[in-house]
Amino acid sequence: MPADRRQLHAFALLGLVMVLWAGNSIVGRAVRFDVAPMTLAFVRWAGASLILLPFALRPLKRDWPAICESWKPVLLLGLLGVGAFNALLYSGLRYTTATNALLLQAAVPAAVVLFDRLLFGVRSPLVQNLGVACSILGVAGIVFEGDPARALRLHFGFGDLLVLASVVVWALYTVLLRLRPAIAATSFVAVTFIIGALAMAPLAAHEFLIGETIRWGPRVLGAFAYVCVLPSIVAYFIFNHATQVVGPARAGQSITLMPIFGAFLSAALLGEKLHAYHMLGMALILLGIALSILAMRRQGSSGAGGTAPLEERP
Repeated sequence: MPADRRQLHAFALLGLVMVLWAGNSIVGRAVRFDVAPMTLAFVRWAGASLILLPFALRPLKRDWPAICESWKPVLLLGLLGVGAFNALLYSGLRYTTATNALLLQAAVPAAVVLFDRLLFGVRSPLVQNLGVACSILGVAGIVFEGDPARALRLHFGFGDLLVLASVVVWALYTVLLRLRPAIAATSFVAVTFIIGALAMAPLAAHEFLIGETIRWGPRVLGAFAYVCVLPSIVAYFIFNHATQVVGPARAGQSITLMPIFGAFLSAALLGEKLHAYHMLGMALILLGIALSILAMRRQGSSGAGGTAPLEERP
């Protein structure tokens, strides 16, 4: 396949990945009264681990010495990117809409730039910073529902705060991915999935003990099947393949498209209303994406290195 067609195909696959990841938030919102958040997170990662483990046994055996040698960063990454992120996200979806949760995740690039600067001294180009600023304005417009008076009162809904906390956790995880040991992608994702499942197990058990039982039915079974397979395994490996074709910076930048897809899916599947402030927020987010892509193209033409990629979205 010619190089241009391969890149076009890879970008189409990345679009599919964003839809699958957006579906994760929509499913979490749809079953919020049927499955407690920690239970849903545990089922997701335990199920994904069981499905992936037969394929990961050989690379895990080969990479086990390196995993043991770097157990501290591997444990931290598993707790942050798999455990804490999803626990906070699913908890937030009990109190805020899927539309808000998805659009708030557009704040990830801004948080990544901030943590990259604070922890590793990485400076971002001016154009990229402008793009990040646009994303921040878009997120603020959504959180405050386009009302400046709300911004002055600095009022956040509880669900919005939980989702924003998940954004901070994910950004920290993304920046700390540079600490990941040099092991196979299958080994890394399998061991972090297992860490996430083990971290969620006692929290899910606590929910069960206080009476948060699962309301079994076709919708819940479908939700479990979806979160275990599509956003947890299928999307990850598609993303990994596409990253090899188009490069990590461009693949990572596509993550900011996820809230846009998710907002329209939420309106179509959950009946959530899209307001004018949602549209304004989307426009600012898209402008931020365009400016960030322009920054990457300028870096590419000048031979500068790219910024840290946004890898492996839940």
